Amino acid sequence: MIWQADFYRRLQPDKSEEIIWDLSICDSTLDFKYEASCLQSQANSNWVASQIQQAASDNLPDIIQVFRPQSLSLIEQAGKSLGIKVEATRRTAALKKWLEQKQQFTALDKPPPTPLSENIWGEKWSFATLQAGNIADFFSGRPIPILETPDLLLPINLGLPSTVRVPGVVIYGGRKSMYLARWLQENRPVALNYIAGAPDGLVLEAGLVDRWIVATFEDEEVTEAAKVYQQRKQQSQGLHFLLVQPDDSGMTYTGFWLLQEV
Repeated sequence: MIWQADFYRRLQPDKSEEIIWDLSICDSTLDFKYEASCLQSQANSNWVASQIQQAASDNLPDIIQVFRPQSLSLIEQAGKSLGIKVEATRRTAALKKWLEQKQQFTALDKPPPTPLSENIWGEKWSFATLQAGNIADFFSGRPIPILETPDLLLPINLGLPSTVRVPGVVIYGGRKSMYLARWLQENRPVALNYIAGAPDGLVLEAGLVDRWIVATFEDEEVTEAAKVYQQRKQQSQGLHFLLVQPDDSGMTYTGFWLLQEV
């Protein structure tokens, strides 16, 4: 069983300006919802753990997903005391929808993107596409050491027609291929976006709020290809992929991630 949780502070709407912390817990369908509040002086992991126990009765969840960096530490401590795994992820759509309904959703501050270190960057990169109907076969028939294909992002589960062209980016890492793939795995890729500017670039959204500059370019042909890449993402419900491989021989693959706009 998987829950989604948020624990965040707000000011009382009266003149006291007292800080209140709101705990919101739900499942992915919003069939289960639990909420509680406490004063700033009570806001600690013990209080959160007691509320999780109260919400669960005798059926504790296996995983609690958290999207807000400011909530993560306290919920992790509470989860550890109860033997519950806590997962940091942006993919908490049900919880965010509920918080918006309650007018308690606070947008996360995102830092400016940071350039990737030259120590991990590959030799070259290119845009690519895979037919939605072929994606499952692509990674199931190949030995890929690092593979991230969450069930909720599989084209069949998104209801995508099999003929839709799912866009992606391929990075040819050469000797650094495995090093780059492991770095990506540790930083948990979420989405890879084309950002127009001077110069244009590809920005990787990762973790909860991290942002990385994967590539910059001024070539007009590359810019046009990047615009097509973004357009195809709109046609694929935001689904796209990132593939790392040593070279362009098509014989060896190092890492594959299914991504989607959040």
